[in-house]
Amino acid sequence: MKELAPRITVDPGVRVGKPVIKGTRVPVEVLVGKMAGGMTCDEVAEAYGVAREDVLAALAYAAESISREHILAA
Repeated sequence: MKELAPRITVDPGVRVGKPVIKGTRVPVEVLVGKMAGGMTCDEVAEAYGVAREDVLAALAYAAESISREHILAA
C-alpha cells in the first residue's frame, strides 16, 4: 500500500490499484463523481460510510491530479 495524499492510498490488491480512501475500498473517482452529480459532501460521506474529511481529501486529490495534466491544443 502506498499513500498518494492525505487519506488517499493505492494498493494493487484493492480495486485493481485505483486510488481509494485509506482503510476502505471506496474509490476516489466514485466520491468525486457523486459530488459532480449533485450530491453534497455530507450526503456522499453518509452514503459511502466515510468521513466528510475523506470526501474533501478526494476532491483535493482530484484537483491536484488535474493540475498536472497538460493538454496540447490541436
